[in-house]
Amino acid sequence: MKVLVVGSGGREHALAWKLAKSDKVKKLYALPGNAGIGEIAERVEGDVMDLAGVAKFAETEGIDLTIVGPESPLIAGIVDEFEKRHLNVFGPNKEAARMEGSKVFAKRLMLDAGVPTAACEVFDDADRASAYIESIAAKSDAPIVVKADGEAAGKGVFVSKTKAEALRAVDLILNQKAFGASGDRLVIEDFLDGPEATLMCFADGETFVPMTPAQDYKRACDNDEGPNTGGMGCYSPVPALTPDLYD
Repeated sequence: MKVLVVGSGGREHALAWKLAKSDKVKKLYALPGNAGIGEIAERVEGDVMDLAGVAKFAETEGIDLTIVGPESPLIAGIVDEFEKRHLNVFGPNKEAARMEGSKVFAKRLMLDAGVPTAACEVFDDADRASAYIESIAAKSDAPIVVKADGEAAGKGVFVSKTKAEALRAVDLILNQKAFGASGDRLVIEDFLDGPEATLMCFADGETFVPMTPAQDYKRACDNDEGPNTGGMGCYSPVPALTPDLYD
């Protein structure tokens, strides 16, 4: 089969590396790929945000399966574009991708579904958000978590150890518009202490198959210091996620 991997990062390199090992994959493409991916797949020029253009390539080349890595084209609706053309594609459609594209939407979805999540408040006004931070800082010295609503390449979350840091995060998001429209709203939520683990599942709306848990390291510097990033690395399995927690 012919397979197309959409994206150019380490995640897509890992996907391409694994796909290249399969006897079922006779031809592997990457759009746009990167230098490392180019050693195991044929790179294709293109913009991942040109949804129609990517789908047209898959259609013209007779691609049997397209796997989309980056969040941005998924949030924009690339899966919907492929499905409209009756092309096989792996990834959430635009509606499902809202869980990644909006933290406000995701929090409200979890609350409505009874999924445990940190308590939070949503703001679109910097003065009101700052006043809220002043009020909670007066009651506790726990870190304050400030998150830009939309996608920000993993850099829109601020775990603020002081009130001043939290206020700067509000100013950066709502006043300075550091993340553009992704910062039209923000979430201020309770800080949850402890090890973090990611458990993803393949789902089709009726059944799901869990993947092996992983632990992501998002801070830019050693010893879990520095600003958040899209991810400095990860490992799997995760000893902290015991069988009881997994179940």
